[in-house]
Amino acid sequence: MCRPSATLAVWSSAWLNGAAASDDVLDALKAWGEAHDVVAGDPGASEAFFFSRAYNRAATPVDLLLALRAQGITTVNLVLPVPGDVRGLGGGGLFTEAALRCGEAIVLPEIAYGIVPETIAEGLVRWTAYALENEAQLEYFPLGESEHALTDAIRDSAGALQALDVASDRPGVRAELSAHLRARPDVDWPAGTPGRALRVLQRAEEISAILAIAQLDDPGGALSASAVTRRAEALRPLANAVRIARCAAVNEAVRVFAEQADRQP
Repeated sequence: MCRPSATLAVWSSAWLNGAAASDDVLDALKAWGEAHDVVAGDPGASEAFFFSRAYNRAATPVDLLLALRAQGITTVNLVLPVPGDVRGLGGGGLFTEAALRCGEAIVLPEIAYGIVPETIAEGLVRWTAYALENEAQLEYFPLGESEHALTDAIRDSAGALQALDVASDRPGVRAELSAHLRARPDVDWPAGTPGRALRVLQRAEEISAILAIAQLDDPGGALSASAVTRRAEALRPLANAVRIARCAAVNEAVRVFAEQADRQP
């Protein structure tokens, strides 16, 4: 699903570049939890942002926004790493470990820091800031190419599943898909978010819900273990295409908000 990191990346970029109010950022984060706190994950982040490393002295999202502004940040990029693809994380270290564990993070390339969200308890999200081991080499995914790659991956995955004879219709699949989509957080985006980015995000959400259903064990265990493995392998390119499309859409929105600020007199 769309991630807390995506919400913070787009909304904080809009706020930092004068396209949103701070209250709007805080309201958007509530889709992921009623409470959010912010801590430092290492001494470097604690010194840079003045965040405590102690959970009982955690900072607030307002403190985080002010810290970003104080550092002169204009670009907040989304990364969605998986084992075997850690592009944009700046090497190993605590940040990479945390980002891989949670499957998401935001990177502040201008100062080589990153922030990872983690749901600590029901309704509580903790954001932990880390220094990057090395400068992050963020890879730019053109939105148009990512959208086309998503379309190609849908076709290829469908063909692979049919060839494996593991793509039989599930009873009630439409109701199941609707339930998956309804269960996901209702995320708003700032005014001025590019329409194409929103379209790609919406399509990625729909395909992600389909993937979630397709990856479920079939009722009654009708598939063999080897067929389940082949199904997972057939769906992996589509899952990667969804992940890359999300990054492309979010980071395109971030780029647009930064460019809009640059054009202001």
